[in-house]
Amino acid sequence: MEEFFVFRTAVLIDNGYLSKILKNHFGKPNLDYEQFSNNLCKENEDRLRTYVYMCMPYQSNPPTPEESQMYADADRFKSALEKFSRFEIKLGKLQKIEGIFKQKMVDVLLSVDLVHLGWSRQIQTAILVAGDRDYVPAVKAAKNAGLLVRLFYKAPIHDQLRKECDEPIEITEELIQNSLR
Repeated sequence: MEEFFVFRTAVLIDNGYLSKILKNHFGKPNLDYEQFSNNLCKENEDRLRTYVYMCMPYQSNPPTPEESQMYADADRFKSALEKFSRFEIKLGKLQKIEGIFKQKMVDVLLSVDLVHLGWSRQIQTAILVAGDRDYVPAVKAAKNAGLLVRLFYKAPIHDQLRKECDEPIEITEELIQNSLR
């Protein structure tokens, strides 16, 4: 009798990174995040949850009409994600520092969740959609907890992150096409 093991899996998406990939490499398609998350999982993996890390657009005081529209669009996107089964949205902050917008807390939130999921033994596999080398220490800690860490990325990517992950897999046109609304 053949045994079939199911591995509990979490998908962690740095949405700033994914959005940039979708815009720069795939023509900004209308991605179905739930289908995309399910497509990242292998047949013997049960998706515990998908975590999406993002920042709401910057709002000056008072906001410009463009800022208000961008915020409303992002709020609709966030609300749509929250309706998906087993999705959790984690919000960082977008700050304007010397005229340049910078995400704050996104990397830390993702890293803390990755390490916590591993050490609490809630999952056996972590699927990371990210490209920042700041995640390398969290990936190492998750692997030390016994997690298999699969990275989905689009080149170019920081080599240190790609090498640290157990299974680096490049995001393909086929994956995106199979994940559209």
